[in-house]
Amino acid sequence: MGVYDLKRFHEILRQVNAIVWGPPLLFWLMGTGLFLLIQLHALPVRRLFFALRAAFGREARSKGTRTESGVSPFASLMTELAAEIGTGNIVGVASAMALGGPGALVWMMLAAVAGLSLKFSESFLSVQYRMQRKDGTYCGGPMVTLTRAFPGKVHTKALAVFFAGSAVLVSFGMGNMAQANSIALAMQDTFGVAREKSALALTILLLLVVTGGLHSIAEVAEVLVPGMALFYLGGAGIVICLHAGELPRTLSQMMRDAFSFPAASGGVVGTGIALLPSALRYGISRGVFSNEAGLGAGGISAAAAQTDDPVRQGYISMTGVLIDTMVICLMTGLAIGVTGAAEGVSEAEKADGAAMVIRTFKSAFGPVGGYLVTVGILLFAFATMVGWAYQGEQAFVWLVKKDGFEMVYRVFFCFAALAGCMCMAETVWNLSEIANACMAVPNLICVLRLWSVVKDGAFTFEKSMKKAESGKKHEKMHSGRSR
Repeated sequence: MGVYDLKRFHEILRQVNAIVWGPPLLFWLMGTGLFLLIQLHALPVRRLFFALRAAFGREARSKGTRTESGVSPFASLMTELAAEIGTGNIVGVASAMALGGPGALVWMMLAAVAGLSLKFSESFLSVQYRMQRKDGTYCGGPMVTLTRAFPGKVHTKALAVFFAGSAVLVSFGMGNMAQANSIALAMQDTFGVAREKSALALTILLLLVVTGGLHSIAEVAEVLVPGMALFYLGGAGIVICLHAGELPRTLSQMMRDAFSFPAASGGVVGTGIALLPSALRYGISRGVFSNEAGLGAGGISAAAAQTDDPVRQGYISMTGVLIDTMVICLMTGLAIGVTGAAEGVSEAEKADGAAMVIRTFKSAFGPVGGYLVTVGILLFAFATMVGWAYQGEQAFVWLVKKDGFEMVYRVFFCFAALAGCMCMAETVWNLSEIANACMAVPNLICVLRLWSVVKDGAFTFEKSMKKAESGKKHEKMHSGRSR
């Protein structure tokens, strides 16, 4: 393939990506999330504090940690978050604000509210319809839900295969090669490490973690995800505090920009996405890429939890949207906003989110800020690779339907990082985002067809919770009188 053909191929991929992530899919995702939120009487929002207690309480941490069949609900959440928290939380937010204006952050938060109900629903269904293999391990996700909820239906089996195949592609693309490329570039630009050395070190690290299977991945995720999140949030928090005087202006500008709808201009023919205001389209699309609500992959990790209650695990899983978007992305956006790092950048610089975040951190930490951002990118990217290693493996094993192929996938996954360190990142990202859209379609169909099952389960659980809360109140009153 010649240079001209290669450029033409990249351009075609970019155009296809713009089309598939145009208004129809974005509004389908948002519309489904809002529909579920209404049908569930806003329970995912109203029960957010309960979800946090369930996710980080002692029971969630201890249950299932030493069994062969699954991992604890907390470890399941950390594995899910490992796949979700990636470079998009850093560079994705910055480029969204540069391309769509400060209001993009507001739309990212609004998309996250709809994402709570989506993540709750798809995780609930994944646990509800999961299956247990001969070795005792669980397998779940939209591909399993579709085939078990609608047995014998040819079209649902086709949708399940389509989802699983897309998930495998995403695991090798966005979940591996694109992250490896980000690591190699960061090491080269910041520390002067050659790509070949980064590729070798990264492959060895992956082999040590991934070949150990679910329990090895979960153990790493339980340590890596909280540690890297606190490390990054601490740095962003310091930046915001040092520029606290700019916070009211930044918030006002974000709200004003978010609900300002200028006339669409240029390029509306062909892509469709340009018909949307920039703040809305970049905020929603980057929010979806960040927390993956509506794509269905998170349900694969949720199904691994050692739990008998699909609703509780649904609540636990949806806290990932809160942590990923409403906390990490929000802190990144506010730090960029108060420092003005996304303002006045050239058209060529708008897609370079890493440079904007580095400028943000340098305003508070000086040259050290660049190293802090680089370390954050390294940790976030590696966590994504570890989380997607499990999710992609489960989709692959379900497709081949033969025991013993897990190690084949794991080895191929680890060595794909070598290619990722050397490849063109733009091509991998475009292919991965197209595959993301391919995952979203069967998952949204699945959720919409089974929304009544989700509603019944959530309301039954709500009744039991209210009954338990009423019993505790009565017990307290009785004990108070006896005193």
